[in-house]
Amino acid sequence: MKWDWNAVSGFMPHFWDGLLVTLQALALGSLLSFSLGLVWTLLMRAPTRWVRWPVGVLTEFVRNTPLLVQLFFLFYVLPEWGVTFSALTTGVVAIGLHYSTYTMQVYRAGIEAVPAGQWEAATALNLPRRRTWTAVILPQAIRRVVPALGNYVISMLKDTPMLMTITVLEMLGQARLYSQQHFQFTEPVTVIGVAFILISYLASLLLRALERRLVR
Repeated sequence: MKWDWNAVSGFMPHFWDGLLVTLQALALGSLLSFSLGLVWTLLMRAPTRWVRWPVGVLTEFVRNTPLLVQLFFLFYVLPEWGVTFSALTTGVVAIGLHYSTYTMQVYRAGIEAVPAGQWEAATALNLPRRRTWTAVILPQAIRRVVPALGNYVISMLKDTPMLMTITVLEMLGQARLYSQQHFQFTEPVTVIGVAFILISYLASLLLRALERRLVR
């Protein structure tokens, strides 16, 4: 097997296009998963079971079904009911929804780790419930769980190639398309593999630096 640098140079424009789509899906999916995860967590702490029960059923269902099945459902089944999104939007929604059921557990652990004295102090100061959450509990809880949330960002990155199955041309999708058009598979797929390693490694370094900063 001979390494063909011409194939690498020919693939690079496609790689940059795929990288942009990958990072876009990752950023929007992460934002959605973090936001929804916090919403699920707060709803699960609602005083009435008529709120907790539907949220619990929904999150358990999403967490225990494969992301690929959810992608297919959103992209191929929902249009039959008149609900249609672009391929990239579908991918972002699927990733964000799927991982929100995991970030929910991270938030829950962070909230439960806040010392009971903080709740008691807020009660003693007669703070409204909303003020207690926004000014006392959530700032402490979120600070504790940022490193764990970052780990899920890396997991989401590794799952972005699944978007290829719904026609999103992220990095692997671009590599597959180029390979099929030029009958050269080794170079494009290798470039994509190295790219994932580098991005994951850089993200892990940033997470370690952020963790050290937060524990000061």
